[in-house]
Amino acid sequence: MKLSTKGRYGLMAMHRLAQNYGKGPLAVREIARDENLSEAYLEQLFSLLKKAKLVTSIRGAKGGYTLTKSPEEIKIGSILNALEGDIALSCSSKSSECRGEDCMGSCATKSILDNLQAKLDGVLDSVTLADME
Repeated sequence: MKLSTKGRYGLMAMHRLAQNYGKGPLAVREIARDENLSEAYLEQLFSLLKKAKLVTSIRGAKGGYTLTKSPEEIKIGSILNALEGDIALSCSSKSSECRGEDCMGSCATKSILDNLQAKLDGVLDSVTLADME
């Protein structure tokens, strides 16, 4: 498992929206400037976050993006899944990298990786945007 720039930058942008929660929309250009990120790349990320119903867009001169729920209700796992796809350790039951049936019964790493996957999922589903500092 590797967190790409999509996941990192998306978390940074969502954190900025969380800090601005209740104060109106935040423009992508402002987030890009403050976080020193590409505006075009952030637009792509916000498109994925919007599709996942984590943000909503508001058009116009004072437009931008806002969270669809409070920061306390948005799980980090939901954000990363929207941006990265399903987060899976290689060779865990959740991964497509496992070699399949020949691996299931005899793989020495499977049980430990499944255990780690469960712990990772638990953390990602217990930490919210409000927890980020």
